[in-house]
Amino acid sequence: MSPEPSPTAAAPRGADVIHNIGYRNYDGPRLGRAYARRSLFIQSLRSAYGLGRAAKSKVLPMILFAVMTLPAGILVAVTVTTGGDELPVKYAEYAVQLQPVIAIFVAAVAPQAVSLDLRFKTIPLYFSRPIERIDYVLAKSAALSAALFIFIAAPVVILYAGALLAKLDFTDQTVGFAQGTVFAAIYALVYAGLGLAIAALTPRRGFGVAAIIAVLTIPYMLISALQGIAEQQGSGSVGWLGAASPGTLLAGVQEKFFGGISAFPGSVQLSNAEGAVYLLLIAALIAGSFALLQRRYRKAGL
Repeated sequence: MSPEPSPTAAAPRGADVIHNIGYRNYDGPRLGRAYARRSLFIQSLRSAYGLGRAAKSKVLPMILFAVMTLPAGILVAVTVTTGGDELPVKYAEYAVQLQPVIAIFVAAVAPQAVSLDLRFKTIPLYFSRPIERIDYVLAKSAALSAALFIFIAAPVVILYAGALLAKLDFTDQTVGFAQGTVFAAIYALVYAGLGLAIAALTPRRGFGVAAIIAVLTIPYMLISALQGIAEQQGSGSVGWLGAASPGTLLAGVQEKFFGGISAFPGSVQLSNAEGAVYLLLIAALIAGSFALLQRRYRKAGL
C-alpha cells in the first residue's frame, strides 16, 4: 500500500503552501522586564569572572583576583605574627596602592561585557525580549560595578578579618572597614562606568582593552609627575592638579573622606574646597559615563 501524498506533493507547482508542523502559542507565565534585566545582570556578572564559560576564560580574572588579595593576606600574617598594634595599610588606601591591578581587571572584563555583543550583532536578540535600551545599560553597568566591587572589597574583608584575629581595637577597625567598603563601592562605580563607556565605542575587544588601559593609567602617571614638579617648586596647586585624572581623584577622596593617607607628593592633603570639588567631579564622572553609554546605544540604533 503506497503512503498518502503530502500537501506539498498535492499542491500545484509554484503555489504557496502553509505547513502545520505542530508549533503552538506560548501559554506559560510572562516573567517581564524585571526578570529579563535580572537574568542579564547575573549572566554578565558571572562572565566577568569567566563562570559558565570555558576554563581559559577564568584564568586571567582569577590570576588578577589572586594578585589583588595576596598582599592583604601577607599584611595580615605580618601583623598577627609580629603582634603589631595596627595594620600596615589603611583599608581605603589599599585600593589606591593596587590601582594598576584594578585598571588591568577593568580592561580585561569591560570589553567582554559589551564589545562582543556589538561585534557579533547579538543586541537585537536581547531586544527581542521584553527589555529596553535602559534595561540593557542598567544591567551591564550594575554587573560590572558589582564585579569590580567584589574585586576591590575582597582584600578589605581579609584585612578586617586579620585585624580581628590580631585583636586590634574593634571600634577603630570596624570604622575603617566601613570606610574601606564605601570607598570600594565608589571606586567600582567610577572605573566600571569609564570602562564600559570606552569599551562600547568599539566592537573590537583588543582596541577596547588598549583604550581602557591608556585612559586609566596615562593620565594618572602624567598628573602624578606634574604634582611632583609642583611640589618641588613649592606650588600650592598639587591638590587642584589631582582633579585632572580619575586615579588621582580617587586617591584624593580616600585621603580626605575615608581615613586614608595622602598618596600625593609631599603627602599634600586636600583643603575643604578641593575635597568638595573632588566629590562633585566623582559624581559627574559616574553620571557622565552612564549617559555616554546610553547615548552610544541610542546612536547605534539598537
